[in-house]
Amino acid sequence: MNAGGSEMALPSGRFEGREAFRQLVRDAMACAARAGWRELVLSDADFADWPLGERAVIESLRQWSAAGRRMTLLAGGFDAIVRLHPRFVQWRVQWDHLVTARKSGSVNATDLPSVLWSERWVLQRLDPVRSNGVSGSEPARLVLQRELLDEWVLARSAPGFPASVLGL
Repeated sequence: MNAGGSEMALPSGRFEGREAFRQLVRDAMACAARAGWRELVLSDADFADWPLGERAVIESLRQWSAAGRRMTLLAGGFDAIVRLHPRFVQWRVQWDHLVTARKSGSVNATDLPSVLWSERWVLQRLDPVRSNGVSGSEPARLVLQRELLDEWVLARSAPGFPASVLGL
């Protein structure tokens, strides 16, 4: 995974526990910033367990934010982000032109995949309650997760989490 020394090696394999998951999210965001990942897809029922509001994650997102980058957020609802991650909400407002937020409220939120996807590496919680899952950069894993996420985004969600509540 080390492309010209610009990327740190992110782990492949199983992880267990909430803190292990949170650290992998932190590491992935830092790697995305350093390596200039073009696209990120973050999917979760509510993002309550994610460290999105932490200063280090926001700093990584600021460094990652640039022309040509894009992020898709997919959630059952965004109330937990607003309540628990105010720094992320502020970042999202500033970088709204890079972010597409989709809400899938018509299905059971626990059915939504809990995934951080990039074109280089993916983190998937198989059991969001216990924060257990797998990560890796194998091409088959990347393609499979992207296809699953695309199905949710295209067929099972609608726009949600506007950057501003002001109407036109």
